[in-house]
Amino acid sequence: MDYKKAGVDIEAGYKSVELMKEHVKRTMREEVLGGLGGFSGAFSLAKIKNMEEPVLLSGTDGCGTKVKLAFIMDRHDTIGIDAVAMCVNDIACAGGEPLFFLDYIACGKNYPEKIAAIVSGVAEGCVQSDCALIGGETAEHPGLMPEDDYDIAGFAVGVVDKKDLITGENIKAGDVLIGIASTGVHSNGFSLVRKVFKMDKETLETYHEALGKTLGEALLAPTRIYVKALRSVKEAGVTIKGCSHITGGGFYENIPRMLPDGVRAVVKKDSYEVPEIFKMLAKEGEIEQQMMYNTFNMGIGMVLAVDPADADKAMQALREAGETAYIIGEIADGEKGVELC
Repeated sequence: MDYKKAGVDIEAGYKSVELMKEHVKRTMREEVLGGLGGFSGAFSLAKIKNMEEPVLLSGTDGCGTKVKLAFIMDRHDTIGIDAVAMCVNDIACAGGEPLFFLDYIACGKNYPEKIAAIVSGVAEGCVQSDCALIGGETAEHPGLMPEDDYDIAGFAVGVVDKKDLITGENIKAGDVLIGIASTGVHSNGFSLVRKVFKMDKETLETYHEALGKTLGEALLAPTRIYVKALRSVKEAGVTIKGCSHITGGGFYENIPRMLPDGVRAVVKKDSYEVPEIFKMLAKEGEIEQQMMYNTFNMGIGMVLAVDPADADKAMQALREAGETAYIIGEIADGEKGVELC
């Protein structure tokens, strides 16, 4: 008896690491010390010394049951982008710059090419957010997970000067709400998605004119990363008073997280066109409107609160950064919460 016969292929693990290296190289920052393969990742904090009062930020998350679609479609090169996005977008919400990322992949069996494809997505997410991939773990779990299954999670660390923290404490009535477009469902609500649509290759590979792509392609579209977009707003001289990453819980749960007591967010539903994938979900699943806005991002992946005098400048900065953005509402006096009208 040996470890391979017990279900863990050490040689496959070595091959996975070798295949990963070319992807990891793309994410390197000058602060990274050493290379891939050590027992820990090392990252210099020399640049942080230039900050008045540096504050470390962290985020950890996964992709939920969206990985099921990757299994069915046998496409594994985008799910890693989702893992990165879910972590770095939260850091960006606080005004921070993501510094480095680590991933954790658990699998029933280590297929090196598949693991490398997953990590290629992680590397792409890191490139999109200027974040270094400095380490990770691939764990084989024979007997615990089916051979073809895997799950991925990640952990990111970022930094912000305390004076630049986005806390929401100065939000007041009259402030403008800007919504930045999502790329689709992102990485939340897939347990409901999988109940609405039949999860087989035939259904997922069916082309829909309204979507301009197959259903599977629309659903698997990776979560948009907003790090550079928020940086562009800051560099334009705009103070972002509040920022909300629209993840699980949709509008109703996430927007209030950036609000102080005594104000509410008033969102105008007709201020932008809701993407077709959400219309299909609502129709096919007979899902009530409130549940849609309480589960999905409905086409808005990030919401910013800015002073009305800064709204035009913020919108211009977002457009120049390649984002699609909308004025979706305003802040009003009242009990903390969200009103959709």
